[in-house]
Amino acid sequence: MRKSSATHLVLIPSYNPGPKVFDTVRAALDQWSPVWIVVDGSTDGSTPQLLEMASTHPGMRVLVCPQNRGKGAAVLHGIREALHSGFTHALTMDSDGQHPPEKIPAFMQASQLAAAAMVLGRPVFDSSAPNLRVQGRKISNWWADVETLWSGIGDSLFGFRVYPIAQLERVMRRQLWMRRFDFDVEAAVRLCWCGVRPINLAAPVRYFRPEEGGVSHFNYWRDNALLTWMHCRLFLGFLIRLPRLLVRRLRQG
Repeated sequence: MRKSSATHLVLIPSYNPGPKVFDTVRAALDQWSPVWIVVDGSTDGSTPQLLEMASTHPGMRVLVCPQNRGKGAAVLHGIREALHSGFTHALTMDSDGQHPPEKIPAFMQASQLAAAAMVLGRPVFDSSAPNLRVQGRKISNWWADVETLWSGIGDSLFGFRVYPIAQLERVMRRQLWMRRFDFDVEAAVRLCWCGVRPINLAAPVRYFRPEEGGVSHFNYWRDNALLTWMHCRLFLGFLIRLPRLLVRRLRQG
């Protein structure tokens, strides 16, 4: 049975997602209400169909950004609208069908029981996952652990997670990064710096082949260069914050 909330919503950033977006949105709506989609300057023709879907689903809303500005920018646009509408938490998930909509209620319940925390998905990969990406993400995870003094970020890159949106909006407002592929890692690290505790829940992930309708905008060289630059910035920020982080860790026992 679909659950609804006046405080927690599902937020789906979407950029040229292919046909999988419609299955993703329907599956999310089967589990939760409301579901918001932020169209990030898509040019693939998916926007009119999403708007038509929203006209027949009271729990669905489509926010349209005229230009593509990146995943983080789309999430920021969505959470600012959510804050204005009185929401406190948002579960973010990708529009391409990789993330498990059946896990939405469990993640939302965990967030409702620990409202000050962020609930991070820990991906469970199957045979569809490219080995290069599975192994490569371990580097980013190691750096995120270092930058947060091993605060418990299980997976820094997995975007299926619930954020306390006031804290996330405040973090993003204070700096110009976190607007593209660097969003997921930097959001988790910077929220840890602010004292937001991570809770990790396992969630299956599936990679679809192009013939199955899968669409990927991941660019190996561009996005890894972006992550490298991001971790350089975060490590410098970690060194600056290290005394304060150590004091907090000692107080926590």
